[in-house]
Amino acid sequence: MHKKLAMVFGAVFALVGILGFIPGITNMETGMLLGIFHVDPIHNLIHLVTGLVGLWLGMSSDSGSKSWFQIFGVIYGIVAILGFVYGNEKILNIVTNNTADTWLHLVLAAVMLAIGFGMGGAMMKDEKMAA
Repeated sequence: MHKKLAMVFGAVFALVGILGFIPGITNMETGMLLGIFHVDPIHNLIHLVTGLVGLWLGMSSDSGSKSWFQIFGVIYGIVAILGFVYGNEKILNIVTNNTADTWLHLVLAAVMLAIGFGMGGAMMKDEKMAA
């Protein structure tokens, strides 16, 4: 199950990274993706790399996919915390941020951590019960 979810999440992250470079979907003057999220080329590349790693691990192994959710869940959690600290300023003077980004990163972190740390135990318990 981790592999399938990593493929879905990876595809969405990669797509968001690509959309950040497309005029019309992203306002190139304001840097607003879909008029909501503040992005820039570095932010877009981070989403693209996150997605490509998720896709790669999703095609590779369940344990790699699970690790991807754990590692990137922690990373996006840290980014969310930094987003609350920095507000609408660039995080560490590197990555653009706004309130919508921060809340999205917080939700992503929570979901990714739940999948990475929580799903495995429940799945194994269900498999043992079925056996």
